[in-house]
Amino acid sequence: MSSFREQFSIGKHSLAAPVWILGPDVIENEGFAFEVADVIAEIAQRKQLSVIYKASYEKANRSSASSFRGPGIERGLEVLARIREQTGLPVTTDVHSEEQAKLAGEIVDVLQIPAFLCRQNSLLETTAATGRVVNLKKGQFLSPWDIASRVEVLQQAGAADVWITERGSSFGYHRLVNDFRSIPLAQQTGASVIFDATHSVQTPGGPEGVSGGERHFIPVLARAAAAAGADGFFLEVHPDPDQALCDGPNALPLDHLENFLEHIIPVTRTVRELPDLDL
Repeated sequence: MSSFREQFSIGKHSLAAPVWILGPDVIENEGFAFEVADVIAEIAQRKQLSVIYKASYEKANRSSASSFRGPGIERGLEVLARIREQTGLPVTTDVHSEEQAKLAGEIVDVLQIPAFLCRQNSLLETTAATGRVVNLKKGQFLSPWDIASRVEVLQQAGAADVWITERGSSFGYHRLVNDFRSIPLAQQTGASVIFDATHSVQTPGGPEGVSGGERHFIPVLARAAAAAGADGFFLEVHPDPDQALCDGPNALPLDHLENFLEHIIPVTRTVRELPDLDL
């Protein structure tokens, strides 16, 4: 039943499964980014977890024109590079253009393709050509089997490895719905599947012009994804989600992270020990 890989190689890092992609939605400022990174790094070291720090330098897809977008690529990559050096954690961030992919590929360990750009072949090919691991966020408009062609583009373009981040499908009415069959279906492509437990509870583009969220469902969906054999987990964490400059309603409070991990890790271990069922 379990599909967990034993090990992921990311540049100079060798990570054991499952992989945890953790961090704030966006770099609000340098001090804030390091505050979150230091807490995550300490938990990762103490619990011997494979953690990748994530944060965006630019939020290009925003519900409102007045929403905070981040410090920009130049400043943002400087912050990520320093976090990588000082904490020892590998880092990841989104890229929105071919030029950004080339620049970020010189700094970060894993390049992320935003969900709404997953069909942009030129962006995928350029990102793969950096030689970095590519984490492709599956568009909410794609069915699980549609992702195979996206993975093929990245594999043929020479990506070091391909991961798929699953966050559900959009059926309108400001809700995403998770079909957990999508995890084993996506794994049939040969890619690892990362479950995004925080964006899955997002309520996109609400009536106030900003996205909302139902963070109390994060543990429920994460446990279900662990039971379905996800190879890793993506979570946005924030010291004070209600004051976050971006996507606070669907962020996990940073002081709840360790307790959350203690609930999910036993499920991942149990699944890895189960024999496969050939039905």
